[in-house]
Amino acid sequence: MTTTEGVWLSISDYSRYKNVSISTIRRHIKSKILKHREENGKYFIYVPSVERVKVKEEEEILRARLEIELLRTQIRQLKEENSELKMLVELYEGPQNLPPSLPQINL
Repeated sequence: MTTTEGVWLSISDYSRYKNVSISTIRRHIKSKILKHREENGKYFIYVPSVERVKVKEEEEILRARLEIELLRTQIRQLKEENSELKMLVELYEGPQNLPPSLPQINL
């Protein structure tokens, strides 16, 4: 099914790949907009390898952006947690705010 230059995808695979409805793909086949071939009553759409590489790069960029956003969220949460812990340490280990001691009375 593959050639050295690109890949032949089934209509359903191409639909998922391009995020386009199957009916739209069938219309494009009928209008000869898409490079296609028929095998045993099934249609296959040609996807050049350059396009596949571009999509792969876009997917990797999207994954990286999502991971960066996740890391930013985790950093923000850790900073908040760190601030709370610092406040607790100051509260427990800082100078004790005890009331002044009462003067002794000599009897």
